[in-house]
Amino acid sequence: MPLVVVANALQARQFLDLPFRLYHDQPAWIAPLDHEIESVFDPKKNPNFQHGEAIRWLLTDAQGEVIGRVAAFINNSTPQADATLPVGGMGFFECINDQAAANELFGACQAWLAARGMAAMDGPINFGERDRFWGLLVAGFTEPNYGMFYHQPYYQQLFENYGFQTYFKQYTCYRSVLEPLHPRFAQIAEQYTREKPEFRFAHADKRNVEKLAYDFHHVYNLAWANHSGVNPMSLDKARELVKQMLPVVDERLLWFGYHNDEPIAFFLSLPELNQIFKHVGREFGLLGKLRFLWERYKFNRRQPKRMFGLIYGVSPAYKGQGVDSALLGHSHPALIAAGYTDIEMNWIGDFNPRMLAVTRSMGARICKTHVTYRKLFDETRPFERSPIIK
Repeated sequence: MPLVVVANALQARQFLDLPFRLYHDQPAWIAPLDHEIESVFDPKKNPNFQHGEAIRWLLTDAQGEVIGRVAAFINNSTPQADATLPVGGMGFFECINDQAAANELFGACQAWLAARGMAAMDGPINFGERDRFWGLLVAGFTEPNYGMFYHQPYYQQLFENYGFQTYFKQYTCYRSVLEPLHPRFAQIAEQYTREKPEFRFAHADKRNVEKLAYDFHHVYNLAWANHSGVNPMSLDKARELVKQMLPVVDERLLWFGYHNDEPIAFFLSLPELNQIFKHVGREFGLLGKLRFLWERYKFNRRQPKRMFGLIYGVSPAYKGQGVDSALLGHSHPALIAAGYTDIEMNWIGDFNPRMLAVTRSMGARICKTHVTYRKLFDETRPFERSPIIK
């Protein structure tokens, strides 16, 4: 089974085309946009190449037909929890149901990473942020949310047979927006309004791009940047993310909590874009953009209408004070008024029991499970799962 490095436009097209053969009979599969996959491997578009490198391969059978693909990458700017265990990444794995073929792909990643000083590899992950293309779907084979891969059920066995072990699980939780929250949320929101006027809760104004970027940047770095494997975010990076989101953002879904003028919490969601893109297709040229505008128009006027919980966080200095409950209590009526009927809250790690408790208190249930695996190159070394956030 020849293994070749993706090095030209034809091979890049074959890399993109393989999933269409593997998932043609899977009605829940929604194709990611070609240009978003390709941008991961473009040094001009992916700033992680400033601190690392990436490679991708195709696997073919004796007749020259592509039967597998994979990528490996090193990001030297990613914090390493253990200096004695440098960890690289692998991802974008797709393969026929054949263990020998999968082992060829995994082995190529391991050899490439080991040659560059890595002692383990996590996967399937992204050569970028954790908010997309991260984790293997192992339960809940329903339509994927935007930025998340759908996978074949047999992939789990391919990974585990090679020696990958669960490093952490990522849950997607569902609830009906129309279902009332526990009355306690509204009571706490009212209590803050009545007794603590120095606190306020409001959705963003997308016309004020600089404030939106600053508020997001401030809370993100306080609430998330100290977590294992998560880098602090620069204000320029926050500006770029906001700029990318503006064409699709609904400001009524971007909620912040403030103490005086300081942003201290956020609960940020987007319209669930895959409910639009599944009608558009993988190409996003002029015709694709025109089709997107039409499908977005229809999405905004139909029921049911799903939203996608992007990120949630509270500054450590304000945890345990009911700020999160007040934020949810204020935002919930506005989400209903905006016409949303369902929400899937994405990417809640099992290492974050506090956030899982919040989703349970909201009445949400787990609807999808992804796994981030780790493969230790020295199999005699004790395996440790991702540390729990206290």
